[in-house]
Amino acid sequence: MTTSIESPVILSTGEDGIARLRLNRPEASNGLTVELLKALHEAVLACHADPAVKIVLLSGEGRNFCAGGDVKTFESKGESLPEYLREATAWLQLATAALIQLRVPVVTAVQGYVAGGGGLGLVCASDFVIAARSAKFFSGAVRVGMAPDGGASVTLTQLVGLRQALRILLANPTLSAEEAAGIGLITEVVDDVELTARAEALAAELTALPPLALSATKRLVWSGVGQSVAERLAEEARTVSELSGTADSLEGLRAVIERRPPRFTGR
Repeated sequence: MTTSIESPVILSTGEDGIARLRLNRPEASNGLTVELLKALHEAVLACHADPAVKIVLLSGEGRNFCAGGDVKTFESKGESLPEYLREATAWLQLATAALIQLRVPVVTAVQGYVAGGGGLGLVCASDFVIAARSAKFFSGAVRVGMAPDGGASVTLTQLVGLRQALRILLANPTLSAEEAAGIGLITEVVDDVELTARAEALAAELTALPPLALSATKRLVWSGVGQSVAERLAEEARTVSELSGTADSLEGLRAVIERRPPRFTGR
């Protein structure tokens, strides 16, 4: 099964048991919109329903894996932004939860920037993350007057620990691929030209392992944090929606678009 090349998310499945799932808004650094998130959720559900799928390989088209929420779309919504983000975060919740709950492992290949609650959320919900050496990781949510979502407020802490999670989410440092691997955010770093080949090779290696054992082991590991993630998703969505209605949030979005320092007022 292959979805349209014009879809914001492309799903391609073949006889090798690997479902290739690709974010497909390269002109916007695969920025997350309601349309993309709906398509992502639908594609993940299709993987759930296909017994021939043994591994999901997630990637992003273009220079960047995912720049998080599409700030231009968000800024254009004006006073209706809180309502739009309630819908967007709901679809992000569903997509993130569906990735975690997949019976098969998820291998994610990242290049360029991984940003925002959405970009980090997808990385944190993956089982294996292979990063190009030039890849960069940062949260950025607080920088634009928002809060993390996509389950990152739980999964990131589980991956890197409380202190590192607070540093990443509050101070918004830009992490190199090597630093991300060093603190446990990602699995492996490879040279840029080797990214696709290495991700494909890992996916192929996993297809050779007993699927029932893989599925059971994944379920056991994620179940240790799964309930906390599920409980936190609703709180994340409420917080993001509330913050999106503030003047600081709108100023943060405009500052990113206009490439200037933001001027926050605490309103």
